[in-house]
Amino acid sequence: MAESVFRAQVADAGLSDLVEVDSAGTGGWHEGDGADPRTVSVLAAAGYGHGHRARQFRTSWFGRLDLVIALDTGHLRDLRRMAPTREDAAKVRLLRSYDPAADGLDLDVPDPYYGSLDGFEACLELVEAAGPGLLAAVRTALKEHTP
Repeated sequence: MAESVFRAQVADAGLSDLVEVDSAGTGGWHEGDGADPRTVSVLAAAGYGHGHRARQFRTSWFGRLDLVIALDTGHLRDLRRMAPTREDAAKVRLLRSYDPAADGLDLDVPDPYYGSLDGFEACLELVEAAGPGLLAAVRTALKEHTP
C-alpha cells in the first residue's frame, strides 16, 4: 500500500524520473503473491494503482538505496540489523516519522492483515498522511545530491 501511494505522490510531484519507489518485506512469507485483495480494493477506491508482487528485502540492496522506509518498529529493527554498515542502518526510517501529526505518538503503521477492511482504510490514512513529509525529505535529498 505504501509503495502505491508514494509512487503516485512522486509521479504527481514530477519526480518519477529521479526517484525509484519499490517495496519488499522483511521475510519471504508471501513472496511472489500479489497484494491482499482488501489492499487492492482500498487503493482502487482511493484512486491508486497497484501491481505489487511480494518479495523479501535483500541485504545487498543497501548499497544502491538512499532511503529505506519501515512501517513499524519491528521492521525498523530487523532492517537495521540486516544493514552491513552503520551508514546503511542510518538509511532506515519509520514512515510515520515523516507525519508531523504523529509527533510524539506511536509511529507504527498497524498491520491490518488479520482484521477487517476498516483496518486497511485506517492504514491508507496513515500512509497518505506521511507522504508529504517523506516527499519533502526526498526533495531535500535530491537538491543536496544535485551539483
